[in-house]
Amino acid sequence: MELETLQAVLPDIENRGASLVVISPQLEKYSKQVSKKSNLTYPVLCDFQNKVASEFGLVFGLPDDLKQIYQNFGIVLERFNGENTWQLPMPGRFIADPGGWIIDAEINTDYTVRPEPEEIIKILDNIQ
Repeated sequence: MELETLQAVLPDIENRGASLVVISPQLEKYSKQVSKKSNLTYPVLCDFQNKVASEFGLVFGLPDDLKQIYQNFGIVLERFNGENTWQLPMPGRFIADPGGWIIDAEINTDYTVRPEPEEIIKILDNIQ
């Protein structure tokens, strides 16, 4: 899910009485940099050590060959996430009702496949 695309659908989400929150294992200082650079107006929360993602069973460890690829591209998870487990959450989308109950979820075990932001609007329209 592209952060800028989420920003683009944010008015449609808010017009339906909903809120958008993104959760990332990145340290707050890096999330703030991304938010500022991309002019995001929704919150990007820090899930330090993937504690929330772990509770949902969404955390996976990067295999050594993928770690090497990340490092070759200059992606140092230890710096950005503040810990050295080389674990990431699977990308997902959760829609909760006002009581906090999850009424829709989409998770993909392929970390390169992200939920489409536009689908949020369709789901919100179907539950109202």
